[in-house]
Amino acid sequence: MFTKNGYTTVLACSDTYRAGSIEQLQMHAKRLGVKMIKHSYGADPAAVAFDAIKHAEAHRINVVLIDTAGRIQTDKNLMNELAKVKRVVKPDLTLLVVDALTGNDAVMQAEEFDQIVGIDGTILTKVDADVKGGSALSVAYVTNKPILFIGVGQTYKDLEPFNPEQFTQMIMR
Repeated sequence: MFTKNGYTTVLACSDTYRAGSIEQLQMHAKRLGVKMIKHSYGADPAAVAFDAIKHAEAHRINVVLIDTAGRIQTDKNLMNELAKVKRVVKPDLTLLVVDALTGNDAVMQAEEFDQIVGIDGTILTKVDADVKGGSALSVAYVTNKPILFIGVGQTYKDLEPFNPEQFTQMIMR
């Protein structure tokens, strides 16, 4: 989406504990034709994010996307580590990506992330597979933050701006 709109992008692999996370993000970076900043497994996620921002500044890159996937809201150590990433890099925007199919767990996850880390908005994925959409409404309600984008498929182009009216029509069907 950023590339399509004329922005340069770098990815930061700050998910340094989940097996395969670095290779997975590396594959996405390659497919998208963008650079990825990584350290080794077990590295400090905040250090990876910091290095990615320094790389972006040095190379005049517009957007740094920091991937911290694999965080579980009930694991306080991982959540505190995520809060550290935010303190260190002071991002312009913090988005939580939640799976629409997880239902009430998405709501608990969003509430916990917002309390501990502080989010600015949400991206709701797998909306194409969730006809009810209740978790979307609940996530927005408990965080009092907007849903900015929805995922409506499995490809990179399947990310759409959230349209409340269109979403309401989908729920009402």
